Amino acid sequence: MSKVRIKLNSQGVRELLKSQEMMNACSQIAEKAYSRLGDGYSLKRHVGLNRVNVSIGTESAKSVKENYENNTILKALGGASK
Repeated sequence: MSKVRIKLNSQGVRELLKSQEMMNACSQIAEKAYSRLGDGYSLKRHVGLNRVNVSIGTESAKSVKENYENNTILKALGGASK
């Protein structure tokens, strides 16, 4: 069996990571998780230097404490058992 070599198109990958399609995909995942959270959380989106960024953060002392004690954001994303 011969070795398979793949050469990525760096410019194409860069464009993909910063594309509107990638923003839509990331936003869809984040919005689903955000809808599971209560008050005191925020959803932010922007195109960064290398890729799109979508983040969920805490806005109040109550949500900070809740996330610290229960990993609320991680669980809303489905990354931890409930």
